[in-house]
Amino acid sequence: MLNKLFSAFRTNTSEPLPDPDAELALGALLVRVAMSDKDYQVEEISLIDRILARLFQHNAIEAAKIRATCEKLHAAAPETDTFAKLIRETTGLEDRLAALDALWEVVLADGDPKEDELRVVESARKAMGLSFIESKAARERAEQAANSTS
Repeated sequence: MLNKLFSAFRTNTSEPLPDPDAELALGALLVRVAMSDKDYQVEEISLIDRILARLFQHNAIEAAKIRATCEKLHAAAPETDTFAKLIRETTGLEDRLAALDALWEVVLADGDPKEDELRVVESARKAMGLSFIESKAARERAEQAANSTS
């Protein structure tokens, strides 16, 4: 009861979130994968920034701002399927495969994949209309990329 009373006197200082496009949907999925194991690490955050910069031609500051927006979208977000379906409906196969590669990069960023991370990727894969074989290939590419930077 008191919370309602106090909230009535507070002004809403948060800006409304933008409607997600394919970029924000992918960013929110990347954040969702990184946070799914309840251990959102600096390595994952910086990797998400680099992925957003690479895929959408942003500088580091722009990518960090977009990731911050994606964190908010994730927190207020619909199901994983909603973001993944938006990607499927607004991008071609090549972009969906790049999104799957990016998801695997984040899953592998902190070592061994956790069950919660794998569930998010699997849900996203299905909603993006991609096959298990395509996911396996994306994981292999992400593993090779991780091994080449080690």
